[in-house]
Amino acid sequence: MTRIAHLLLPFTTTLGRYIAWRFFRTLFLVFLSISILIYVIDFVELLRRSSEEADNTGALALISLLRTPAITEKVFPFVVLAASMITLVALTRRLELVVARTAGVSVWQFLRPVALVALLTGVFSVAIYNPLSTRLKLQADKIETRLTGKSLQPSLEGGVWLRQRSADSQSILRAEKSSDNSTVVAKVSAFLYDLDGRFLKRIEATSGRLTDGAWVLSQARINTPGKAPQAQDSYRLATNLTREQVSQSFSDPGAVPFWNLRALAHRTEAAGLNAAPYYLKFQELLARPLLLIAMVFISACFSLRFFRFGGVATAVSGGVASGFVLYVATKLAADLGGAGLVSAPVAAWTPAVVGSMLGVLVLLHQEDG
Repeated sequence: MTRIAHLLLPFTTTLGRYIAWRFFRTLFLVFLSISILIYVIDFVELLRRSSEEADNTGALALISLLRTPAITEKVFPFVVLAASMITLVALTRRLELVVARTAGVSVWQFLRPVALVALLTGVFSVAIYNPLSTRLKLQADKIETRLTGKSLQPSLEGGVWLRQRSADSQSILRAEKSSDNSTVVAKVSAFLYDLDGRFLKRIEATSGRLTDGAWVLSQARINTPGKAPQAQDSYRLATNLTREQVSQSFSDPGAVPFWNLRALAHRTEAAGLNAAPYYLKFQELLARPLLLIAMVFISACFSLRFFRFGGVATAVSGGVASGFVLYVATKLAADLGGAGLVSAPVAAWTPAVVGSMLGVLVLLHQEDG
């Protein structure tokens, strides 16, 4: 109870509750504005792509509405950055923070309510908002597929590689697209080896369908060393993979709810498939609350000046640029983690930790000399 009371200490004072409410209200308004903007842009784009189907306007509006939460989730750090800058600049211009400082309130005391609201927002976005947005996005994809009749959807960037075995051989299969819960694939390449690892043949096919114990490849071209290429209308490639395991391999980590990511990563790894994207996404979601706090500290570095003689635009530009640099660093670290060059926890947590430490360091220099 003592720890909980200490955590909620910023909300126990009148000033703390006032700053927290101002920030929460601004955060909600910024998030709502960005959500409406994203919805309108996505809806217009869907209308443009489906201009010949004017009768489906209502369905397109529903698709955009269901997809908006998943899109807005990606800009959560910028929403917190913008909301915290707007809040702190407004409090400074109205001399409220100036009076608070005169009364002996330090920068850390009036930043704690903002940081705590950002922390709670991050926890909410991970535990509740992320599972909800992924399920709504799945519903939107199903409606769009039923509406357009286009079943094949692009998989992960660069295609998906599957390692599989049979009683007398092993193979590596690559596919670029999937549909029907990933049991139908397109643009397939398969490399067959014996159990000792010696290369046997390469098979290229326009499409394939997973059946019990085998892939049925259509319009296959078989290339065997020392022999002329052979063409077959249908070729059965034995596999030990189940429908569930194949479906996992074609799932975008961003389309998996937070509460299912860890278990899915374990099952994927146990099947001998690449589970790194799922581990990385799980760690990124865990690090999101700290990343939002880092955005608060970065915004404070540029929003606590006394703007009596102007300079608001310069300060805001500096904060936006710093937030963008942190966002780029987050994406770069994610690419390194996805490529296996660094571990998933390091790739996910480093930008948030470094951003928070740099923000605190700058604030210490500005406020405490």
